[in-house]
Amino acid sequence: MSDVTHLTPDLAVSPQLRPEDMAGLARAGFRVVINNRPDGESEDQPDHRTMEEAARAAGLAYHYQPVVASEIDDDDARRFAELIRQQPGPVLAFCRTGNRCGKLWERARTLNP
Repeated sequence: MSDVTHLTPDLAVSPQLRPEDMAGLARAGFRVVINNRPDGESEDQPDHRTMEEAARAAGLAYHYQPVVASEIDDDDARRFAELIRQQPGPVLAFCRTGNRCGKLWERARTLNP
């Protein structure tokens, strides 16, 4: 499983996950996965449908919110915050490096401190 960084007790971020990581996330106590990486960003990246199937097979809820890092806006941040708020926690969000997920969380915090 990739490196996981906890931003809060109920939110963590990580770099790109693989389908085979999902069972380990469930065993680690995560209940929800948010994929912030658009399909096709790189050739070696699994598409979101493959990731969703693996997450659901592991008993995890899965949400696909593709965001381009250089184009993150307030609407993206609000949607990310709402996804987290609606979930039964703990949530793991991932993208290529984990940074864009962290930026979404930071921006959401500035909108709703």
